[in-house]
Amino acid sequence: MSEEKIVKIKRVDKNITLPQYKTKGAAAFDLYARIDVEILPKELKYVPLNVVIETPPGYFLLLVARSSTHKKGLWMANGIGIGDSDFSGDNDEYQAVYYNFTENPVMIEKGERIAQGLIIQRETVQWHEVDRMENKTRGGWGTTGIK
Repeated sequence: MSEEKIVKIKRVDKNITLPQYKTKGAAAFDLYARIDVEILPKELKYVPLNVVIETPPGYFLLLVARSSTHKKGLWMANGIGIGDSDFSGDNDEYQAVYYNFTENPVMIEKGERIAQGLIIQRETVQWHEVDRMENKTRGGWGTTGIK
């Protein structure tokens, strides 16, 4: 088992709980809406998540929607978010942008779990440009079939 990392975090509103892993086996921690946000039909809106996080050197924050968020009629508009280790200034509050795909307004309430975060180690690479790849061409996305 790997050693737990200590990560600096600032809450904008101290009345909202710190991010939490809700089960022992949870891969991600839950993030909470800092304010009430109404998202009208077919509208994009930012939801402040109440935290500024300073990831350790060599790590980043992966911001994703909770698996149940679609049940509210919302999609995270950019799919996922990447929080760089240098996005940690005093006012660099994380936000999630959601799209309401329904015909009705969707309400997100202050303190509601609306996103998840994972602290992930990153690798940097050096490119080695070639004129030809050695592997056989497979033919594109989805070429292994459905079943």
